[in-house]
Amino acid sequence: MSTTYDGGRQLGRLTIHDDAQQMIDRAREEGIETVWDRLHAQEPQCGYCQLGLSCRNCAMGPCRVDPFGEGPQRGVCGADADVIVARNLGRTIAAGASSHSDHGRDILEVFGEMARGETSSYRVTDEAKLRRIADEVGVATEGRDTKDVAIDLADELMANYGSAKGSLSFVGRLPQLRREKWAGLGITPRGIDRENVEMMHRTHMGVDNDYVNLLLHGLRTALADGWGGSMIATELSDIMFGTPSPVTSEVNLGVLSTDQVNIAMHGHNPLLSDVILAAAQDPELLELARSFGATGINIVGLCCTGNELLMRKGVHMAGNHLMQELVLVTGALEAMVVDYQCIMPSVVDVAKCYHTQVISTSDKAKFPGATHVSFDPRRGAEIAREIVRIAVEAYPNRNHDRVRIPVAPVKMMGGFSVEAILGALGGTPQPLIDAIVAGSIRGAVAVVGCNNPKLAQDFEHIELTRKLIENDILVLVTGCAAVANGKAGQMMPDSADLAGPGLRAVCRSLGIPPVLHMGSCVDNSRIMQLAAALANALGVDIDSLPLAGAAPEWYSEKAVAIGAYVVASGITTVLGVQPPIFGSANVVSLLAGGLDDVVGAKFAVEPDPYKAALLIRGHIESKRQGLGLTFIAPADIRDAEPAVAGASSQG
Repeated sequence: MSTTYDGGRQLGRLTIHDDAQQMIDRAREEGIETVWDRLHAQEPQCGYCQLGLSCRNCAMGPCRVDPFGEGPQRGVCGADADVIVARNLGRTIAAGASSHSDHGRDILEVFGEMARGETSSYRVTDEAKLRRIADEVGVATEGRDTKDVAIDLADELMANYGSAKGSLSFVGRLPQLRREKWAGLGITPRGIDRENVEMMHRTHMGVDNDYVNLLLHGLRTALADGWGGSMIATELSDIMFGTPSPVTSEVNLGVLSTDQVNIAMHGHNPLLSDVILAAAQDPELLELARSFGATGINIVGLCCTGNELLMRKGVHMAGNHLMQELVLVTGALEAMVVDYQCIMPSVVDVAKCYHTQVISTSDKAKFPGATHVSFDPRRGAEIAREIVRIAVEAYPNRNHDRVRIPVAPVKMMGGFSVEAILGALGGTPQPLIDAIVAGSIRGAVAVVGCNNPKLAQDFEHIELTRKLIENDILVLVTGCAAVANGKAGQMMPDSADLAGPGLRAVCRSLGIPPVLHMGSCVDNSRIMQLAAALANALGVDIDSLPLAGAAPEWYSEKAVAIGAYVVASGITTVLGVQPPIFGSANVVSLLAGGLDDVVGAKFAVEPDPYKAALLIRGHIESKRQGLGLTFIAPADIRDAEPAVAGASSQG
């Protein structure tokens, strides 16, 4: 697959954004290695690994199966291609589900400490949501103090991680039909710890050698994340830091300041970023910054930590996953403060070329060469001030002649939690249902996921979204995809002009964009909750709804787990990057077809965003037809080419 795929043409660029391209060019001029250089050095990548046909699960290997049938067809233990591919996929799902669920556990543990008065750095910000969630999961609230409710809620949700409960607390949000389907298949999720341990056991040599059985447990493992760990992370983050509501922010490298101390928050966990934001407003630290000649302290976001801050506080976004090295190349960053997930070890090496301090904070995520400040939530405010002080004291070392901030920022809107969306609709999903029934909105698609340097950065996200909204399909975005759409100017109310006539009218009446930012990648749980609410309101299963998912530029194990729980919940999902499963025709057949008969949804792989849009439009029209709604054959999705190939809407 070409790294610059564009309907058979070559864009000749690694990214479609001017800010990123300028920084890539500058890095190469200065001999600074970036992710694209390292990818090139790895080519050609291992074909066995790309097909999922390599196995290193025991010391009799590593083994591989020859896809052409000329070499070994079984590993040393006798595992064939179906077993090896299914094992590898199962372990990938387990790793991805572990990542988001461990994030959720971190949030939950601090929530419990907060409830018990063991930390003063955090508080209940949304008490109404605390009581609503407590009522939902069976914790008594009537006449009880907030503290006592929070303690019991923490205990109830902690039980979701093991197998103390028969099923997860939030499974009750699903339609009865979906719950019955899972029960019939034996994939009702119990707890992420239980499902992950079982997945690792099943994939040990000599345990589960039935690829169908392995993949079904992979779905169960993913569901324990989507309706367990990730959903817990989202709901408790809202309770502690505030439930997001629409807020305007700015995005791209233009959010950096030439005369302020710039601190980039990178990673995923809001426990750290929330107290860093507060510390950046400390009068003593602001005075210290001024004493060094800076006019203030500027906090910006990268990846999902940035999305957490944007959703709740309107903090500006410097970029997504593939921007993390490039933000350093601006020469304007005093500190990159990281927690965990999606942080390239290379940022430490790039930072050495400048004055930037890379500050690691999680004891489970250390980076050799970085300054490590172990973050203890019980001393959160104190440690946050220490970190900000390190950044401020780096400002005098900035070489102002090397500073290059290449573009002006673009405005974007975020903050569309489920509560915010339903609030805009009058507190009920009925107006959205009415718009879908009338055909003003033909359906909705969650465009989510990462960046992958094998593709021109953000091209797939932006072009797929453009085609969908042109065809009156509402787009919901999270994570790195949201940053891409923001940089393209697709996430402000006036971007309704980019939508088809039906969606345009709905957006104008509500004052919202046609692309709704619903949060970080862990917040895909919001999308699942909204889908369940729509299905419950209509009295159908989720797989009957005109919905789809898409991960055009995914790269991470987390994305695989997300895709698995979205499909297992009944939403067909289109991938833009080929997963390592094509060494087994049986596994491909199951995931791309057979699952539809089992869970009512399936995977598809389509790297061309225009073909992907056509595929999704066809899927949505078929679901509309199944509900007895108006059907328009998607013979063609308007113009199948981009308005301006490789264009960006940046200032």
